[in-house]
Amino acid sequence: MMFTAQQWMALAPILFTSGAIVAVMLAIAIKRHHFWNATVGVLGLNLAWISVAVLFFGPILLPEQIPAMLPQQVTPLLVIDNYALFYFGIIIVCTLACATLSQAYLEGYSGNKEEMYLLLTLAALGGMVLVASRHFVSFFIGLELLSIPLYAMVAYPQRSKRSLEGGLKYLVLSAAASSFLLFGMALIYSQVGHLGFAEIGAYMTEPRHITGVVSLGGAMILVGIGFKLSLVPFHLWTPDVYEGAPAPVTSFLATASKTAVFAVLLRYYVEAGGHQNISLINVLTVLAILSMLIGNVLALLQNNVKRMLAYSSIAHFGYCLVALIASGPLAVEAVGAYLITYVVTTLGVLGVITLLSSPFNNDGDADELEDYRGLFWRRPYISSILTAMLLSLAGIPATAGFVGKFYVIAAGVDSREWWLLGAVVLGSAIGLFYYLRLMIIMFMDRDRQQRFDAPLDWGLQTGGAMVLAVTLASFVLGLYPQPFIEIIQLAPLGR
Repeated sequence: MMFTAQQWMALAPILFTSGAIVAVMLAIAIKRHHFWNATVGVLGLNLAWISVAVLFFGPILLPEQIPAMLPQQVTPLLVIDNYALFYFGIIIVCTLACATLSQAYLEGYSGNKEEMYLLLTLAALGGMVLVASRHFVSFFIGLELLSIPLYAMVAYPQRSKRSLEGGLKYLVLSAAASSFLLFGMALIYSQVGHLGFAEIGAYMTEPRHITGVVSLGGAMILVGIGFKLSLVPFHLWTPDVYEGAPAPVTSFLATASKTAVFAVLLRYYVEAGGHQNISLINVLTVLAILSMLIGNVLALLQNNVKRMLAYSSIAHFGYCLVALIASGPLAVEAVGAYLITYVVTTLGVLGVITLLSSPFNNDGDADELEDYRGLFWRRPYISSILTAMLLSLAGIPATAGFVGKFYVIAAGVDSREWWLLGAVVLGSAIGLFYYLRLMIIMFMDRDRQQRFDAPLDWGLQTGGAMVLAVTLASFVLGLYPQPFIEIIQLAPLGR
């Protein structure tokens, strides 16, 4: 088919990201240089982000120069609309944050460093394809393009047994989840005859069409998505992969990867009329309650910070499911608000862990609770940032996390989902305990060993600047969220 000029313009973020991938490969082939190869990738991602901003805000700020052209259907597989652009922006920002963290983190690595930026950009492209999908074919292509680079990124430190174990587990279990997903799609196609989200939704409006084969196919798709989001009971891979992956990769996995998967789940849920399917809502309710309670309880038992954050992320996507279930047609705004607050906060926490880590030596990452003993007395500013981010994860007022929790609870009250609300309150109370435990350790007496510490000029490094930026964003979101809410409202599905 022939693409129109408007379709090419709508595809600009994806094209710039693809161009960045090619540019990084060529830069590595010409000459290996860690700083310059990383800079090439970052420049390409910045161009992609600028194109997102122009397409999203241009028709509003400069309507005469930049006419509105969205949504654009690009083949039956992809649709570029404001919803896709909103999540494009989140994925690109997460990728840029992880790239800046990787630049300092990889300095101590004796092997080839440059391929990390190639893998990061490839994964970002997969996430962008995923959130623009409205068809099972592009859904699967985007998911695999997102997942396959992550296998290598998790196992990037080749001499680390934990990293190799985490990468192998993620590879095997992710392949199994993809098999469930593919077989579920095949079962639905055998009955519906279409793979588009809207066509499947139209087919499902007739109760007589919901046969055992269709239900089994939907269940298998939900298993695959539940694995990617690490919802209980599909969560067992999460703590091992979080612990084994290098800290910047854990940041990408916890933010960009899961955000992209949840964004396509939300599109499928809304376009296929999931809020009208009582059986689906009941299953999602059970998954949400189990994820909130089991995730928080298991986090209580951890002495490893990255494993604690892994179980915490399981609970947080349980909260996000509450926003999806309780909001009905308004789910887009509630989920968008929760995801943007979660992403900002998680980048801050894992950014601090990255700055404190001594990579590629016998110590590994700063991921044990004892590594943070007395941190306040050595690095008062960075420990204050970590404290603020932990309070945000707990949903304390004046932080970004409070806004997300407020949306979840408001949606639950409005739809009278009392079981879900009870699980949110109980899970949040449990979560506050283990967040406070880490905060208290930072203010205890100094650890004489002091295996890990941030450099004195951490705030002047690119990774440190990124951590300061997300900390500021967290407080702005918590104290004055209105501009961000208005941006989310500009990105409904189908516009």
